[in-house]
Amino acid sequence: MAKGAKVKDRDRFSTAARIKVLGEQTAARVYRSQTKRQARRSRLTGRAALLVLVLCSLVVALAYPMRQYVSQRADISDQQRKAAAAQKAVEQLRDEKARLQDDAYIKRLAREHLHMQFPGETGFTVVDPDAAKNRRADKGATSRAWHSNLWDGVDKADRSAN
Repeated sequence: MAKGAKVKDRDRFSTAARIKVLGEQTAARVYRSQTKRQARRSRLTGRAALLVLVLCSLVVALAYPMRQYVSQRADISDQQRKAAAAQKAVEQLRDEKARLQDDAYIKRLAREHLHMQFPGETGFTVVDPDAAKNRRADKGATSRAWHSNLWDGVDKADRSAN
């Protein structure tokens, strides 16, 4: 074994062995520095840049159709709400039509709104003493022709129905 140890020591201290070890160490350091440099280098490779470009163009291409889709969905829900309100109004009008088929209801409406009485009944009109103080706010309407007042009433009724 002593002979083998001498050969190792001789190889260890020989110039060729030292140069070989130094070369290996230097190569290891260069390899480590290259891998560190590559790690520090920009991680954005050509493939990644292409992927980012494709994703950005997809976002831009789909932005307008998505905005239109959301807008149309809002319009659809608004129209559905209006249709439900119209259906409710139709049901109310059907109920009113059914009530108007009843003679007792018609008589009650005539008494309330038209102040009608049956023959032999006596009608009374109660005058409110404060009524003179609480006159109509629209005083300009009395100075106009009757047909102007009528047309204004039709316009107001039409606006309130919408």
